[in-house]
Amino acid sequence: MGPPGAGKGTQARRLAGPGEICQISTGDLLRAAQAEGSELGRQAETYMKAGELVPDDVILDLVDEALERSECAGGAVFDGFPRTVEQAGGLDDLLEERGEEIGVVVAIEVPEVEIVARLSGRRICKNCGKMYHLRFDPPREEGRCDACGGDLYQRPDDRPETVQRRLAVYREETRPVLDWYRRDGGPGVTPIDGDRPIDEVELEIRRRLDATGTGS
Repeated sequence: MGPPGAGKGTQARRLAGPGEICQISTGDLLRAAQAEGSELGRQAETYMKAGELVPDDVILDLVDEALERSECAGGAVFDGFPRTVEQAGGLDDLLEERGEEIGVVVAIEVPEVEIVARLSGRRICKNCGKMYHLRFDPPREEGRCDACGGDLYQRPDDRPETVQRRLAVYREETRPVLDWYRRDGGPGVTPIDGDRPIDEVELEIRRRLDATGTGS
């Protein structure tokens, strides 16, 4: 867990690794369900086309379905999920029915000023989709993709004013989820300083997971 731009997706992919445990991102699940035209995908698409949030019960059904996959037999890394206290409670109930539970909650912490700098500096190639960062990984020629020469653009979600709104939503809706996990009987929360190089953050997460007996 962590604010937008904290590196949740990157670290989840690294922790899952090839054939170790599975990574579950509800955004990926929604896109896959829509592409497959499954019943859950059609339900989700109805809400998304209407500009509404996909209900928690549909999200949780997608998660339950994903956990049935063979690659999830050894466990799962939830990437940025649950996003609300209601989803957290629903996930607890779902896992209890399966005889499973959350082993550890990792919260990647990054100062908001750094989040804005990270996200607002991202640029994406319109042609091939390659991603750059003006500070960390700039293209050789300003505004041009190294790989194909395509034009680079900034996603609307990455504009500074939009990032600030996304952070406000995170503070209001998702930070309370961390309190949910800190409650009596909950798994607790393991804070990780995410304002460091990616490799250092990964090593620290793995070290903390190994200390709890949940490392892979």
